[in-house]
Amino acid sequence: MDKIRWGILGTGRIASKFALGLSFCDDAELTAVGSRAQTTADEFADRWNVRHRHASYAALADDPDVDVVYVATPHVFHKENSILCLEAGKAVLCEKPLTINARQAEDVIACARQHGLFLMEAMWTRFLPATCKLRELLADGAVGEVRIVKADFCFRTEWNPQGRLLNPELGGGALLDVGIYPVSLASMVLGGPPAEIASMGHIGETGVDEQGAIILGYDGGRLAVLTCGMQAGMPHEAYIVGTEKWIRVHAPFWRSGALTIGAAEREEQTLDLPFEGNGYECEAAELMSCVRAGRLESDIMPLDESLSTMRTLDQIRAQWGLTYPME
Repeated sequence: MDKIRWGILGTGRIASKFALGLSFCDDAELTAVGSRAQTTADEFADRWNVRHRHASYAALADDPDVDVVYVATPHVFHKENSILCLEAGKAVLCEKPLTINARQAEDVIACARQHGLFLMEAMWTRFLPATCKLRELLADGAVGEVRIVKADFCFRTEWNPQGRLLNPELGGGALLDVGIYPVSLASMVLGGPPAEIASMGHIGETGVDEQGAIILGYDGGRLAVLTCGMQAGMPHEAYIVGTEKWIRVHAPFWRSGALTIGAAEREEQTLDLPFEGNGYECEAAELMSCVRAGRLESDIMPLDESLSTMRTLDQIRAQWGLTYPME
């Protein structure tokens, strides 16, 4: 294919961010958008110069001029929207988290494998130059044996009980919105699911988690110490601590453009690792590379790891007694 033709399902803030990122990919064409109403489809299409503008998600999924669909809806709709597109023969890049829980993730993954179609969770951090360099450094033993991962993603949101973040009907809460970033980082660095989980979360008056602290235990005593929250802000840094050195992923670690390598009483080294656009182009490039190679999933964000991460999030929520109405 000269250009891979993209459709975007949804027209919210994250959809516009992805459209901007996609504009930095010379081998991509944003062909179509699907919304629940013609008005919002037209507004989005006018803003991003999109030819096909559909007033339903089904019409987007059935568009013959679309090769890949980016699912940009709230995560309570990810299963339904992803399966709709997969059953229509489209490859899918689904915004994180892949679904609301592991059971739903299993269903979406099974659908993709049944139809022989590419599926990937849009954990865009994985594909940024800084994260790619981090994996390279760790594989080369740059810090020695990794012992601790520390990462924080806490911010303050405006009080809006009907908005996505605070509404249990929309799968609101800090854990699924931003807590997935440090949990996914721990999975990438320490490998696979944790052997033990200890956590505490605060459930606010709307019934969703407003902040939480998590310790993940891995074999050999390795630990991940993580926080997430949406009632108070802090620097979004991450540290990878090894027996010889440590690496600081500059804030915000989930959109970082630099790493610093250091050790006690030694000079620090900072690596600047910028990206060209807003960062979303990196995950799009990975998907297109995989699709052109005939692959059904990414080695950088494999489906089994997305499922494993969802199971970890499920266990954390169970410790907090947090369930959603649709469960």
